[in-house]
Amino acid sequence: MDGCFQCQRIYTGLTGMTGNVSKANGSSRASDKPKMIAKGLLPVLLVVLTLFTFIQTGATDFFKSNFPPVEELTYQRVAFPTAGQILVHLVNGGPESVTIAQVIIDDAFWEYQATPTVELERLDKTILNIPYPWVEGDPLAISVVSSTGLTFDYEVEVATQSPQINSTYLGIFTVLGIFVGVIPIFLGFLWLPFLAGITRDWQDCFLSFTIGLLIFLGIDATQETISLTAQVASAFQGIAIMTLGISGMYLLLNTVNHLASTRGTNTSEPMKMSLLIALAIGLHNLGEGLIIGSAYAVGQVALGTSLVFGFLLHNTTEGIGIVVPVAGSQIKIRSLIWLGCLAGLPTIAGMWIGGFSYSTTSTVFFLSVGIGAVLQVVSLISEDITSRSDSGLLKPLNSVGLLGGLVFMYLTGLLLPA
Repeated sequence: MDGCFQCQRIYTGLTGMTGNVSKANGSSRASDKPKMIAKGLLPVLLVVLTLFTFIQTGATDFFKSNFPPVEELTYQRVAFPTAGQILVHLVNGGPESVTIAQVIIDDAFWEYQATPTVELERLDKTILNIPYPWVEGDPLAISVVSSTGLTFDYEVEVATQSPQINSTYLGIFTVLGIFVGVIPIFLGFLWLPFLAGITRDWQDCFLSFTIGLLIFLGIDATQETISLTAQVASAFQGIAIMTLGISGMYLLLNTVNHLASTRGTNTSEPMKMSLLIALAIGLHNLGEGLIIGSAYAVGQVALGTSLVFGFLLHNTTEGIGIVVPVAGSQIKIRSLIWLGCLAGLPTIAGMWIGGFSYSTTSTVFFLSVGIGAVLQVVSLISEDITSRSDSGLLKPLNSVGLLGGLVFMYLTGLLLPA
C-alpha cells in the first residue's frame, strides 16, 4: 500500500511539473509575440524611412529642371452619342501631370468642354465633349494637344452613332449573344447519345479532342490579349493585368477543385469536370462577346457580322467538350441546361459590355481570366486521362484526338476575319 501511495505522489508531482512547464511555455510564447511583431515591422519601417529620406533630399530635382516632362494620354473610348456630338474619354497614364490645351479634328481646331477638368494628374480621367458635325460613315482624325505642345492622335475608321442603353440595343445584343454562344453549345450537346454509346478509350479520345479545343482557344486568347496590352495606359501595366488574371483564375479554380475533392460534395467527379470545362468556355465566350460588341459599337458592321457567323460554327464543338466527361453516367436535363447556360450566357454579358462601355483595360483582364481557366481545365483533364493510362495523351488514339481538336478549331477559325 505504501508503495502504491508513493507512486501516486510521484505521478502527481510529475503531472504538476508538466502542467507548470506547459504554462511556462505558453506564457513565454505570449511574451514573445510583441517581439515577433516588432521584428516583422522593423524592415517595413526602415523601407518607409528610406523612401521619405530620398524624397526629402530632392535627388531627382536636377533631372526635372533640365529635361522636358514625359507626358502620356491614352484614349479609352471615343463615342458618338448623338448627331453633332463626340465624347472622347482620356486617362493620364504617365508619370507627369498633363494639361489639355487644344483639340484638333481633321486638321481644324475645335471647341470643347472637359469634365471634370483639363488638368490631369497621374491616373486622372476626363471626358472631352466636342460639338462637331460628324458625318455617318466617314473617318475622323482626332488630336489632343497638351500645354507643352505634345500631340496625342487617334484615328476613327468609321464614325457612327454609338449604341445607347435601351430596350432596342439590349434586345439586339441579347439575340446576337444567344446565336453566338448559347445555341451552338446546346447543338454540341446533341452528341451526348453518341458519346454515351462508345467505349472508354474512345471517350478518352474525345476528352483529348476537348484538350486540343481548349489549347487552341487559350493560344488564340493569349495572342489577342498581348496585342491589346499595348493599348492599355502604361500606369495600369497591361502585362501585369494579364499576369494577375491568368494566375489568379488558375489558382482560384485549382483551390475550388481541391476543396470540392477533399471535403466531399454530392456532385460526381465527371460532373465536376464538366462544370469546370463549361466555366472555362464561358469565360472565353465572355471575351468573344466583348470583341463582337465593340465591333458593332465602332461601326464595323461587316466585321461584327463575320464574327457572329464564324464564332457560331466555331463554338459548336465547345458543347461536345462539355458533355464528354458525363457521357458514361446518368445526367438530368436540368443539369445540361445549367451547363449550357454557364458556358453560353457570358457571351451575352460580353456583348453588353463591349457594345455599351468598351474598355481595353477590362477586356485584357477578362480575356486573361479566361486563359487562366482554360489552363487549369486542360491540366485537370490531362490528369484524368493519365490516371487511366500511363501513356496519357501520348497514347496513339488520344494523340489523334488532341491533334483533331487543334485542326478542327483551326479550320473553323479560317471563317473568322483576321
